[in-house]
Amino acid sequence: MFEESQDAIMQNGLYVALSGQVSLQRRLETIANNVANMNTAGYRADSVRFEEQVAKAGDNNLSYVSSGTDFISKRAGPLISTESRFDVAVQGEGWFGVSQGGQTIYTRDGRFQLSETGNLVNVNGAQVVDAGGAPIQLDPAAGPPEISGDGMITQNGRQTGAIGLFELDDTAALTRAGSSGFTSDKPGTAVLDFTRNSIVQGAYEGANVNPIEEMSKLIALTRNFDNVSNEVTKSETSLTDAIKTLGGSA
Repeated sequence: MFEESQDAIMQNGLYVALSGQVSLQRRLETIANNVANMNTAGYRADSVRFEEQVAKAGDNNLSYVSSGTDFISKRAGPLISTESRFDVAVQGEGWFGVSQGGQTIYTRDGRFQLSETGNLVNVNGAQVVDAGGAPIQLDPAAGPPEISGDGMITQNGRQTGAIGLFELDDTAALTRAGSSGFTSDKPGTAVLDFTRNSIVQGAYEGANVNPIEEMSKLIALTRNFDNVSNEVTKSETSLTDAIKTLGGSA
């Protein structure tokens, strides 16, 4: 009976170690994705939140690592000056809205341009929308636009449109759409008060990835993975030895 209980304990330890490996693998994938997008305009870094899960194993409680919950870093990226009249950046927590495939995609990438038909579009050709969700139409012959802090667009002294800014609910579930865009299960709310949010012309927002921080995480992760792998090896060896002992005494 004692040998059987010891066998169960070793197996439980192996399961706990394996759950740790799974969580570390997910962290590794997140870090790798962040590093790969460190030069992507408007990119918001991914992070993973893990929780302890307690399971009953006989008279003992076992602590496993949850599969993890993804969340998006809200930290703003650096402003990169270009002096282009069509590049804009958000100061605050607002998002630009672009219309693509019948849905609104929220993004911090403000590298816009004018299409041949006069539509204001992003680098992927998706139409930039105003606060009401309508595409913005400019005059291709009226020269470069002047864009004010509230998004108002002026050409030759005449107002021709306004770039919409949107706030997303903190409880909204965001799904990546491209490298720097997101769809939301809750529609964004148009920003009407520009005391906390504003638009800067002649610059765009870079990725909010800190490469030194991510590399530090990667080094720590590698060490943790080695430690967990060693524990798995020890558990497997102990379990194999136990099986041999039990088999020999049978």
